[in-house]
Amino acid sequence: METRRDVFQAIADPTRRKIIGLLARQSMNLNRISDNFEMSRQAVSLHIKILQECNLITIRKYGRERICEAKLENLNEVHQWTEQFGIFWSQKLKALKHVVEYTSTEPPKTSKNRPIDPPKRNK
Repeated sequence: METRRDVFQAIADPTRRKIIGLLARQSMNLNRISDNFEMSRQAVSLHIKILQECNLITIRKYGRERICEAKLENLNEVHQWTEQFGIFWSQKLKALKHVVEYTSTEPPKTSKNRPIDPPKRNK
């Protein structure tokens, strides 16, 4: 039984993220991609294969060359998943901002909505 790879597996590896970044700027052949890494061309080719299986890049043949191109629209799945956390943190930061602004502009209140008397000092 063959395991289907997904976009999250593809971007989990820093080498593959760097390859996507390189290809986002311009299409490249395998040799040119390999020049950016201190690993064998074969090791880079394995990363390329995973990116292709995850539908994040396409490879087209141009004569004897294999040109890799990014398919960045397929990163939408990652964007949609992470967006929920952006909404979560946005709400938390708004609540924190409200607390900071509220406590810095008004004296603290008791449960009966009266200002709290400052503590008495012992003499």
